[in-house]
Amino acid sequence: MLKKTITLIEGDGVGPEVTGAARRIIEASGAPVEWEICLAGAKVFKMGDSSGVPEETINSIKRNKVALKGPLETPVGFGEKSANVTIRKLFETYANVRPVREIPGIQTPFSGRHIDMVIVRENVEDLYAGIEYMQTPGVAQGLKIITRKGCEKIARYAFELARAEGRKLVHCATKSNIMKLTEGLLKKTFEEVAKDYPEIEAKHIIIDNCAHQLVIKPEAFDVIVTTNLNGDIISDLASGLVGGLGIAPGSNIGDEVAIFEAVHGSAPDIAGKGIVNPTAVILSSVLMLRHMGLFDYANKIEEALVYTLGETNIKTSDLDPKNPVSTTEFTDEVIKNLGKKAKDWEIRSCKPIKMPVVDKNPDMVKVENRRVVGADIFIESDLDANALGKSLDEISLDSTLSLKMISNRGVQVYPQIADQKPDVVDHWRCRFTLDDVKGCLQDIDLASLMAKIGTAHRWMHVEKLKEFDGHSGFTKAQGEN
Repeated sequence: MLKKTITLIEGDGVGPEVTGAARRIIEASGAPVEWEICLAGAKVFKMGDSSGVPEETINSIKRNKVALKGPLETPVGFGEKSANVTIRKLFETYANVRPVREIPGIQTPFSGRHIDMVIVRENVEDLYAGIEYMQTPGVAQGLKIITRKGCEKIARYAFELARAEGRKLVHCATKSNIMKLTEGLLKKTFEEVAKDYPEIEAKHIIIDNCAHQLVIKPEAFDVIVTTNLNGDIISDLASGLVGGLGIAPGSNIGDEVAIFEAVHGSAPDIAGKGIVNPTAVILSSVLMLRHMGLFDYANKIEEALVYTLGETNIKTSDLDPKNPVSTTEFTDEVIKNLGKKAKDWEIRSCKPIKMPVVDKNPDMVKVENRRVVGADIFIESDLDANALGKSLDEISLDSTLSLKMISNRGVQVYPQIADQKPDVVDHWRCRFTLDDVKGCLQDIDLASLMAKIGTAHRWMHVEKLKEFDGHSGFTKAQGEN
C-alpha cells in the first residue's frame, strides 16, 4: 500500500511530547503513513512572523490535505492573532468536531451514564472572526459575524456526521432568545436543513439550558451543533464529564483539508516533565486515520488505548495521581497492547462522511425587496443623554431623518423612560429614521446628516437600518418602542 504523507506540527509546550507519543503508536500499528514535520506557533512568532504560520507549513498542509497538530501558544490580550485560528481560517476548516465518550477505567462522577456524543462547533465565524475595535478609549466592540452559508454548512455537516455514525438525534444549541438575528440565523437554518434528514430527530435547545442538561442528563445527547464561542465552551464542559481535557480529541474539517488536534492547550507548566497525558492526541490521530480511510488501523489503536486505560493500572498523573506513569511509559504500554480487545467497549461503526455541498457563490441569499429605513450613528460624547439628544434634534431639523432614540450599552436613554437612570459611558447609539415611513434612505441624505453631526460631535461608526422583504434587519434597544 502506498504511504500517505501527513503534515506534523509538533506544537508548543507539551506538544512535542503528545504528538511524539501519537506518532510512535501510529507507526507501531503499521499504518501506511509518513510525516512531513513543520513549524507553527511560538517558535514562528519569535522568528518575527506575526502570523505564527510560515509559508512552508501552509504549503505542506495544502499539499498533504491532512495534518496532525500539537497545541500552539496563543498571546492573551495582546500581540498576534492565534496561530490555531489562523490555520483554521486559511483552510476554511469550518467544522470543529469534538467527540465525548465515557472510557472504561476512567472514573468520574458521571461514570456508568454511557455518555457518547459529538459536539459539532462552527469553526470560522461568530466572535472568533476577530473583528474588534476600540470605539472610544473605554469602549471595545467585537462583531459577531454569522452567515447563512456558514450556518448551512455546519448544520449539514452535523446531520451528515449523524448519518455516518448511525446517530439518531441532533440538537442545535443557540442563544437565539436574546440574539435573535445572529444566533437566530443558525436556528432558522438548522430547522430548514433538518427537513432533508427525515430519519434523524432534530431539536433546538437554548445554550444555557444545554449546559445545564449536559450536567443533569448528559446521556440524552447524541450530536450537538452550535456556534463558535458556544461550542468552545460546552465542548470543554463536556470533556470534564468523561475525564477532562487530557482525553478530549478534536478535528477541524473543511472541504479540502482536515487538521486533527487535542482540545487541550500547550500546558507550559508541565512541558518537558514527561508527565502529560497523550490520550487526547492519540484519539485525535484515530479520528485522522478514519478520515483517511484507514479504519482498521484506527480501530486497532483505539482498542489498544481503551484496553490500556480500562484493563491495566497504567495511567498518567492526571488520571491516577497516586500511582502515575510517565508519558513514555504510557505510550509503551499502548504499543504493547496493540491487537488486544477491551472489555465493555464497542467500536462505533462509521462510514465516510459525505461532505455538505453548499453554493460557492458569495451572494447566496436573494430577496425580492429591500429598503433602508434609517441609520444608527455611533457617537463618542461626554454630554448627558438629554443634552446630546437635544443637540441632535436641532442638527437634524432640515434632514429627511429624525432622531428616534439614543441608547447606551443597549438601553434606551433618550427620550428618557420614566425615572430610569442607567449607568452610562461615552458611547452612544443614535437612531435616526426616515420621516417618510414608506420611503428609502438615500446615501446623499445620510452623508449630509453625518457631515452636520461631525461639526459638533465625534462619530466613529454608522449602520444602515434595512428591511428585507418587509422584515426588519435590525433589533431594538431595551425600552425602545
